[in-house]
Amino acid sequence: MRNRLKHMFIKEFLQMFRDPRMRVLIFGAPVLQMLVFGIAVTTDVTDIRTAVLDSDRSVASRELIDKFTSSGYFKVVEYIDSDGEIENTLVRGHARVVLHVPHGFERKILAGETAQLQVIADGTDSNTTAIVMGYAGRIVGDYSREKLLDKISRLSVGFTPSTVDIETRAWFNPNMESRFFYIPGLIALILVLFTMVLTSIAIVREKEIGTIEQIMVTPISRTEFILGKTVPFAIVGYFTMTLMLVVGMLVFGIRVQGSWLLLYGLTGIYLISNLGLGLTISASASTQQQALLTAFFFLVPAILLSGFLIPVHNMPEIIQYATYINPMRWYMDILRSVVIKGVGASDIRQAIIGLSILAIGFTILASVRFRKTMS
Repeated sequence: MRNRLKHMFIKEFLQMFRDPRMRVLIFGAPVLQMLVFGIAVTTDVTDIRTAVLDSDRSVASRELIDKFTSSGYFKVVEYIDSDGEIENTLVRGHARVVLHVPHGFERKILAGETAQLQVIADGTDSNTTAIVMGYAGRIVGDYSREKLLDKISRLSVGFTPSTVDIETRAWFNPNMESRFFYIPGLIALILVLFTMVLTSIAIVREKEIGTIEQIMVTPISRTEFILGKTVPFAIVGYFTMTLMLVVGMLVFGIRVQGSWLLLYGLTGIYLISNLGLGLTISASASTQQQALLTAFFFLVPAILLSGFLIPVHNMPEIIQYATYINPMRWYMDILRSVVIKGVGASDIRQAIIGLSILAIGFTILASVRFRKTMS
């Protein structure tokens, strides 16, 4: 058995690395995707293009506008002169936000009245708009607090008003950088793209070139055949994952806070589930094109329901239950917990159990489907 498996492994590796395009796909594509997606995929909102309509043109209005520009979140790119230009500015996309300081802004502040500031944002991207509105609310709140404390101090000489300062602390990601959320997710995403897609064409390729019948008349068993088809791809999967972790550490400053042994062990379970599903697709398809289309049919909902872009707990409850049959959902939790939080196995036992059940289920499904195909 050992010799037969060894020859199967050699055959698969030769097939993979004989094609120069496959070598580029295995060694170059993960690094390129990690770099491009790691830089492009972010929810950090900075330097928001801002237009200003300062109808008051006072010291107070300029002071407030300076608060916005010095925050690092807003970047003034245009000054407009009338209300009629607001809509046109947003429609043309020259600015994402318009700050409108109305007439009488400074007068109301000096009189102790409530002054108005209008913040008009392009609501096309609702998530970004919500973040922008939160930034604006925080800046205006700090500005109002400063004015209030200044007025109290001037009215009550020698009196210092009591205040409450909120001390906030974000554990595991002190600077609240979105890359710490997305980089582990990218590893899970790219890993499933390579392992499932490559495996999905493994058996069907043998069908197309007519070698599967030759293999089946040899002494090799079905179990040995499946192992011979999956183990080389699992090794490539481990190599791809290691490569992406190195890129994440060197380029994006990500550090594995937890156990490397735990991370690689659970990655093996994830690879088994992906390889099992890929083999099921390959055994069911008649052509490589059909296998690839079927694989991408599964990949799209798997990515959307994995928690990569939208946290699972934000999804409707019925959809949350649907994510339980998605291996990427569990592995995404495992990666973020081990890499960013540094947790142990006991802290993620639900994800480990869920991923293990899926790995066993997909392996059995692949074996049954392969047996029917051979029959």
